[in-house]
Amino acid sequence: MKYILILEDDADLAAGMEMALMSDDFSFTICSTIKEAEEKFCQQTFDLLILDVNLPDGSGFELCRKIRKSSKVSIILLTARDMELDIVRGLECGADDYITKPFSTMVLRARIRALLRRTAPEQETDYAQGPFRFQFATMEFLKNGIPVDLSRTEQRILYLLVFHPGQILTRERLMEWVWPDGTEYVEDNALSVGIRRLRDKLEDNPSKPEHIKTVYGKGYQWENSL
Repeated sequence: MKYILILEDDADLAAGMEMALMSDDFSFTICSTIKEAEEKFCQQTFDLLILDVNLPDGSGFELCRKIRKSSKVSIILLTARDMELDIVRGLECGADDYITKPFSTMVLRARIRALLRRTAPEQETDYAQGPFRFQFATMEFLKNGIPVDLSRTEQRILYLLVFHPGQILTRERLMEWVWPDGTEYVEDNALSVGIRRLRDKLEDNPSKPEHIKTVYGKGYQWENSL
């Protein structure tokens, strides 16, 4: 599943894009203002941002520039303007692609898939911070040099957490990652049980976790050791 944020103040166009692009591969979050998009970006991890340039509370160019200072997330700028200067400006702001209106949803879908393939990061396998040494490829997990035995479910939860440090991961995102074949047959408390077992094995005080933190009403967050 790829998570895509669409920032477009034309509600009909945004809804049309979501409907035309909807598939089992994509999950969309629709925003109509820069303020709303910034809030959603801080709350969730996205694989791609589609940003309109002209917005009621600012410029998509400036938002792109701001995001690019702290994130490598893929960005497509969407605008009715096709002047060469605007295209250059967009790319200089850090955008990965630039699409002008009107456009074919078939072409947009193809550009999205191509960009996601091109910018997909190499899968990380080793994590080393503070007392922890996790080697996911060989399934070796150490805390203070002492081996920790983790189940497959616990490994998958831990993997998503440690390689997105400081980011809030929703329960839905974690469940779709841990159980990719479908969550409809997974018990509601399965994720909570996995989180609790990880805390029991990795935290010095599981009742007051310093690494696997709950962000109430939102999800979970991994904090690196200082």
